[in-house]
Amino acid sequence: MRVGLARFKRPLLYVMGPLYVVAGVLHFVVPELYVQIVPPALPAPLVLVYLSGVAEIGVGIGLLVPRTRPYAAWATIALLVAIFPANVYMAVSMVSIEGAPGGGDPSALARWARLPLQGVLILWAYWYTDAGADGNA
Repeated sequence: MRVGLARFKRPLLYVMGPLYVVAGVLHFVVPELYVQIVPPALPAPLVLVYLSGVAEIGVGIGLLVPRTRPYAAWATIALLVAIFPANVYMAVSMVSIEGAPGGGDPSALARWARLPLQGVLILWAYWYTDAGADGNA
């Protein structure tokens, strides 16, 4: 890893973990926003929203604990892969999120930008999969 980038590893960890916790909590605070982007082919959208919320809270906390960090990082990657169909559905179907702040109708650019963002988030999580690397002690 490049020395310049390495110095950001630990601080970014303390951004990443809490972001997942907050995102997970939001699944319980405003579940109706998330239910709208669950692909119709999947069963029990509200249950899936709650399960993904629990998973996000779990990985967020796990990332902050050195002993569980590598496992939580791999679980984060799995979670991001699992929720990818919701982002594809949102982009392809032009889902308008009713009740979202700011009117709830993300631009087409914002809908499609979420797809490559998943790759960035996966790479970010992958950075913490090595138990012996900086940011993991």
